[in-house]
Amino acid sequence: MKRILKMKALRWLLAIFILLITIIGLCNYWVISSTKKQLYNNINGIPFNKAGIVLGTNKMWRGEENPFFKYRIEAAVALFKAGKINHIIVSGDNHVSYYDEPMDMKNALVKLGVPDSCITLDYAGFRTFDSVIRCKEIFGQDSITIISQAFHNERALFIANYYKMHAIGFDAKDVAEAFSIQTQLREYFAKCKAVLDLYVFHASPHFLGKKVKI
Repeated sequence: MKRILKMKALRWLLAIFILLITIIGLCNYWVISSTKKQLYNNINGIPFNKAGIVLGTNKMWRGEENPFFKYRIEAAVALFKAGKINHIIVSGDNHVSYYDEPMDMKNALVKLGVPDSCITLDYAGFRTFDSVIRCKEIFGQDSITIISQAFHNERALFIANYYKMHAIGFDAKDVAEAFSIQTQLREYFAKCKAVLDLYVFHASPHFLGKKVKI
């Protein structure tokens, strides 16, 4: 009897596991397939938008410069110098005093020649969901160029599409697979969570607040 119950329990666990994998797979397919036409990796071919938004990440990783950070900054600078954007919003996490993604991004942009006056800091971009929605609701940018790696842009664009934004993504240089495999795996779950946040939980950003004119 115990053996029969054990086998039934294992079958139920297997069925649940397969269901979860299927849901994650379908969510990822939906996000990727619905945004692929909005992605650009060639500066000459990307349309102009008044503003671009750089999605935040840690400047350092295990004592070294984070290549995700480096390549996003370089992509934003390239767009700005090519005249494809005139203003840059840097959106990231600043929930503790010693961790300041927006300021790190701003300093890096200024160092590479972007004027201080052309940069706006968003300190409440705690996650991609918040950054995208605040871009529209707080900074008034309905048409926007999102700047990050391709896998990240897909999710950001999916969120922007839900909120009827006219968004495109510029793909920063990819990071070597050996360095990024953990991030790539986490992204499978993040895309699924984005679908659930939008269509099931109807989530909201942590903070909105007063509007900022750009």
